[in-house]
Amino acid sequence: MSSTAASAPSLKRKESMVAREGDQLIITPLGAGNEVGRSCVYMTYKNKIVMFDCGIHPAYSGMAALPYFDEIDPSTIDVLLVTHFHLDHTASLPYFLEKTTFKGRVFMTHATKAIYKLLLSDYVKVSKVSVEDMLFDEQDILRTMDKIEVIDFHQTMEVNGIRFWCYTAGHVLGAAMFMVDIAGVRVLYTGDYSREEDRHLRAAETPQFSPDVCIIESTYGVQLHQPRAIREKRFTDVIHNVVSQGGRVLIPAFALGRAQELLLILDEYWAGHPELHNVPIYYASPLAKRCLAVYQTYINAMNDRIRTQFEGSNPFDFKHIMPLKSIENFEDDGPSVVMASPGGLQSGLSRQLFDIWCQDKKNACIIPGYVVEGTLAKTIMNEPKDVTLMSGLQAPLNMQVHYISFSAHADFSQTSAFLNELQPPNIILVHGEANEMGRLKQKLMTQFADQNIRVLSPKNCQTVEMHFNAEKTAKAIGRLAEKTPEVGSQVGGLLVRKGFTYQIMAPEDLHVFTQLSTGTVTQRLSIPYKGAFTVLRHRLQQLYEGVETLNEDVPTLKVHGKVLVKQVGMDYVVLQWVSDPITDMVSDSIIAMMMNFNPESPKMKTSDVESTEGKAVDTSKIVQSLLVSLFGDVKELDGKLIVSVDGVVANVDHTSNTVDCENENLRERIKVALRRMEIAIKPVRM
Repeated sequence: MSSTAASAPSLKRKESMVAREGDQLIITPLGAGNEVGRSCVYMTYKNKIVMFDCGIHPAYSGMAALPYFDEIDPSTIDVLLVTHFHLDHTASLPYFLEKTTFKGRVFMTHATKAIYKLLLSDYVKVSKVSVEDMLFDEQDILRTMDKIEVIDFHQTMEVNGIRFWCYTAGHVLGAAMFMVDIAGVRVLYTGDYSREEDRHLRAAETPQFSPDVCIIESTYGVQLHQPRAIREKRFTDVIHNVVSQGGRVLIPAFALGRAQELLLILDEYWAGHPELHNVPIYYASPLAKRCLAVYQTYINAMNDRIRTQFEGSNPFDFKHIMPLKSIENFEDDGPSVVMASPGGLQSGLSRQLFDIWCQDKKNACIIPGYVVEGTLAKTIMNEPKDVTLMSGLQAPLNMQVHYISFSAHADFSQTSAFLNELQPPNIILVHGEANEMGRLKQKLMTQFADQNIRVLSPKNCQTVEMHFNAEKTAKAIGRLAEKTPEVGSQVGGLLVRKGFTYQIMAPEDLHVFTQLSTGTVTQRLSIPYKGAFTVLRHRLQQLYEGVETLNEDVPTLKVHGKVLVKQVGMDYVVLQWVSDPITDMVSDSIIAMMMNFNPESPKMKTSDVESTEGKAVDTSKIVQSLLVSLFGDVKELDGKLIVSVDGVVANVDHTSNTVDCENENLRERIKVALRRMEIAIKPVRM
């Protein structure tokens, strides 16, 4: 296996694309290549195409926020797999499904689909962009709901020969890592994942086997998260101190995801501190009630801790937290804690409250997770003296800014341990800023320096090409698998191909393991004949040993135990048989014999087999192409054919049907193939 990275001007399926080697795996980030945002990865192998995620870049608007869809032909994509509901992984889905030529199938988990609709509908309402920059509307979102199919964790699906299943990814409710298998080559796409169990989510699973390629997030690069207990204490201490001094605390967070985790922490802290009960906590999102309803619905998808709590009381029925739909309903007359969306402070309730509170030094803004370059939240982390308000005016930034990450992305220790367990021979880094990704790449290369593991970090639209030497293996099943065959013995049965898998089974098992069934074709042919039936019987007995007379209503002979010859009328006989290769050959010979001695029938002329140089060349080409289809590597040298199979070489002289090979098994296989080709190519002599 080898891999290279190269810039590709376009991935649209053209003639050059079809002409590529069938065993070449191509992976190209259309987004999230050396950046965080608009996650979208394109993959093709064996002329099958998979796309992972379909997000937008939160720092841009309009078409500029989309992945590089113009680099591909959407109509050629077989499957689109969406890992979780965050906007940078799903928000271009309505555009892609409704406004491009995409006609493949889309899969995500049940919880992701439920939350996707809520989150995208809210995104359309709060987006402060012009009509021209609107990528889709609410009707587009509703239409996509009918096109999205759901998949359970560990459920295996197959579409056009592409097998895939998913594992729990942690991160947010419903988040999944997808394993894709095409012709035995396995690719794991992690999406966003976390191996740390929190108050309500399970940790990411580790697949039970190593993939050939792991496409993995690199959001935090080589950074290490503080222990969870320390982060929670810092978080509650900052809030307690600010509200005790009469200040307000703004926590910009997306409506779903980390918000629920932080609300669980706050509700528990308030319950243990009666002195704070007069300080209100608001969950400021138009989706507040509906979001919590979704979380209550999918309680069984969460960890043991939250499910145990749910048996006694609903942990998401908060005692100290109130919903806040809009700023018009907010009475800002004292200390309070407000968690508001969106997390990047680009617009919406979080931005409105920031503009009001940012000039008071008693107030604080807590950034609770990863924020993307280009957003206001990222800007204020550097504590500038002034900020630009939504009105366009400049204002001093006096409020305190604290970065306390509860982001459910893997840090370096989690990423390192995960890859060390999986040991994938190829690692592709996505979803990370260029500098962080570069540092992570170097550290991983050092970690796996003594192993044959490649680490790549392609930019957007930069193609990674890998070559796999796929072997075709057929698995014996059913009756054929009941007894282990001896070495060198032959196994006979039906070879059934489904997608890229091959199975050998007995004809009797066909209906058990497939949707196919065996059948018979009975052929019946009338031949003009006015001679005596006894003469016909005499002729047949000269040709065949097994000719018996049957006692039926009309004179009847059975030839070779399978072909019935009946004198139905005075001037014709009827041949009847159940079709198979041998019986068809017997029937053909009977027909040829009758047409030659029957005076009423046209005579069959002996074929003149020409041995001209031209025909010899044609035969040579036919034999070579047939051997290529059977054995793969076949070359012509000095009039002979050289067949190579797994390092074993055979010299074939097709003119004399001789095979020179040290491996007896391969020699016999080629001889059988040559005999069958001779029968198929050369005409039958009469």
